[in-house]
Amino acid sequence: MSRPPFPPYDLDAARIKARKAEDAWNTRDPDVVVGAYTADSRWRNRSEFPRGHEQIRAFLVRKWQRELDYRLIKEVWTCQDNRIAVRFAYEWHDAQGQWYRSYGNENWEFDEQGLMRSRHASINDLAIAGSERLFHWPLGRRPDEHPSLSDLGL
Repeated sequence: MSRPPFPPYDLDAARIKARKAEDAWNTRDPDVVVGAYTADSRWRNRSEFPRGHEQIRAFLVRKWQRELDYRLIKEVWTCQDNRIAVRFAYEWHDAQGQWYRSYGNENWEFDEQGLMRSRHASINDLAIAGSERLFHWPLGRRPDEHPSLSDLGL
């Protein structure tokens, strides 16, 4: 199994890789997302440390049961060799209808086949009013014409 583009990454390839990751996460389908990771991938996500496809899939199921109407934007910060650093923001609401914007950074490391073997995420949540939302596209892939994080001043 492989996922182009492959390392080493230049800025253009890193942007393609980040957009493919964003698109996969915006499906909110754990099986789609898990396919981009090595079978023994290691994660750090807030206070959880899932390892491998089974634990990552279970983590994502729990995440999207709690984070409803999830919409994500990723933006490349930098890249070198087989590593990419991105910043991101996503909006979601809980079961009580409270909206949040979650901000964070991720450090990614890839194998030769373009599969992510490690993902380190740092994330902060900010409660927002529904009127403060900035991500209004229909659930699924962010439209190409939708502003980026930088365009939105985030």
